[in-house]
Amino acid sequence: MSSVQKTQDFLEVLKSRRSVRYYDPTVKISREEMTQMLEEATLAPSSVNMQPWRFAVIESPEAKAKLLPLAKFNGNQVETSSAVLAVFGDLNFVEFADEIFSKGVELGYMPQEVKDQQMAAYIPLLSGMPTEMKRDSVLIDAGLVSMQFMLVARAHGYDTNPIGGYDKEKVTEAFGFDPARHVPVMLISIGKAAKEGHSSSRLDVARTTEWH
Repeated sequence: MSSVQKTQDFLEVLKSRRSVRYYDPTVKISREEMTQMLEEATLAPSSVNMQPWRFAVIESPEAKAKLLPLAKFNGNQVETSSAVLAVFGDLNFVEFADEIFSKGVELGYMPQEVKDQQMAAYIPLLSGMPTEMKRDSVLIDAGLVSMQFMLVARAHGYDTNPIGGYDKEKVTEAFGFDPARHVPVMLISIGKAAKEGHSSSRLDVARTTEWH
């Protein structure tokens, strides 16, 4: 567990999150704490609780060297961060349905008959979804878990940067994911800021919201 003081004030977490591009390269997040942060991040919601997110934690020097030429203009984040999290959406998420619902029964969240009803109702529907509809669904769900991971990281005292500018196809293949199954979503660098991220303005809610 990191000695960094975790913050519990949610507004402080929200307001202190910045996109950080330069990290202290001496700070290394343990596998134990990274696992804990992923467990907390995956409390995020997903469609029918299918949890279609899949991750690659890129932390070793060898893995970072493999990622570096594929990350285009984001080399600082790759080189100085403790790790880079590659987030994917799994188009074959329905394969995990029985495991997910069975665990719900085991934990007492639902009776067996409810699981059976949900499996009977959802599996044919989800299995028959067109690929583009599945892709849209996993992109939404993976976006939710990605944002939650960044907030969890801030609560643990770390900084992050979401990265969309990278060679998605080559990263998918380089780290052993199936391009026919796994949809690349984003990279998220994580570590302790060496340079603070810039504050940025936001459009007024009145400019972006309609009330009906």
